[in-house]
Amino acid sequence: MFPPLFKVVAASAAVKALFGADPVRVYPFGEAEEGTALPYAAWQIISGSPDNYLTGRPGVDGFRTQVDVYGSTPASARAAAMALRDALEGVAYLVAYNGESRDRDTKNYRVSFDLEWTVLR
Repeated sequence: MFPPLFKVVAASAAVKALFGADPVRVYPFGEAEEGTALPYAAWQIISGSPDNYLTGRPGVDGFRTQVDVYGSTPASARAAAMALRDALEGVAYLVAYNGESRDRDTKNYRVSFDLEWTVLR
């Protein structure tokens, strides 16, 4: 019922090199605490549906997730986003680049992208 985003990125050496290993700073629901070390990422499911059949239960769920990556500089945010992208493209489809911005309050830089998943039940 949920995409294995954290499991995938936590298994990537390149992601752990940038996002730490204990913990890996990739948070669901935007739950990164204030003062979290940079870079970090927050992700959320933004849409989804089961692959319904005329008979029987669905065997597949589809999801779209949004990933927001934060860094102290444009270069660090982009490098971190690329590490996540590279880890995730083997199991999900990158379908949108949502742009880049800078948070008005924290001054952190943000890179955002969407992924679509097909997850077997």
